[in-house]
Amino acid sequence: MARITASVYTSHVPAIGAAMDLGKTQEPYWQKVFSGYEFSRNWEKENKPDVVFLVFNDHATAFSLEMIPTFAIGTAAEFQPADEGWGPRPVPKVIGAPDLASHIAHSVIQQDFDLTIVNKMDVDHGLTVPLSLMCGDVKEWPFKVIPFAVNVVQYPVPSGMRCFKLGQAIRKAIESFDEDLNVQIWGTGGMSHQLQGPRAGLINKEWDNRFLDRLIDDPQGLAEVSHIEYVKEAGSEGIELVMWLIARGAMADVAGGKKPTVRHRFYHVPASNTAVGHLILENNQ
Repeated sequence: MARITASVYTSHVPAIGAAMDLGKTQEPYWQKVFSGYEFSRNWEKENKPDVVFLVFNDHATAFSLEMIPTFAIGTAAEFQPADEGWGPRPVPKVIGAPDLASHIAHSVIQQDFDLTIVNKMDVDHGLTVPLSLMCGDVKEWPFKVIPFAVNVVQYPVPSGMRCFKLGQAIRKAIESFDEDLNVQIWGTGGMSHQLQGPRAGLINKEWDNRFLDRLIDDPQGLAEVSHIEYVKEAGSEGIELVMWLIARGAMADVAGGKKPTVRHRFYHVPASNTAVGHLILENNQ
């Protein structure tokens, strides 16, 4: 059967992608950010999955105010990098896993979560930046990817608890797939940041690190944090962190298994006007 072997959590700051694409990773400002992913790239090579289930949010690229699905799963065979206004990033196209994606969609919907099925979608920096951070500059991504888009742009957005429970449903779906596959689940976005208004530029180091502590040790309690606290403490865009709870909900300990092993933890400010957080948890069945 398919199995989830690890979860990966990372920010997806667009300026990080630009720094990579323009060859600026060794500049003093950016070197501090990318140093936090040196371990991760080696770990990813040594623990290469067959498929990554990648939770991200679309930034008005595939979807617009005309149509905003709360949860959307990409079931296509491939996904092109999106043009976000300055041309697509010079990264490989994303190869999908349509059989597994379709199985997950069926299973999760039967568990009473309504998903939007997306058979064609360009993917923006929310998905390609995490891939670049974990894989580096490559000619092709070393695994298949199932894009899973969550609306955290336009209210109403899903609660942390809804996302946490969805992660549990996704774990059941993956484990019921009748093929021997190594699957990782990634939660992306965040950490604290606000892009507009009087609090533009807000970063809350203390709150971010408490979030990481609780994500490791108290995910159930963390899932109960309200939208108001995210906005108040982590800024208007800090709500992206609910997507990390989807990945955390898919880990074995949530279903009564052993606690995951923390393989890597990294936090840095600033990158552009955003806090960067990163975590790798290995599943212990």
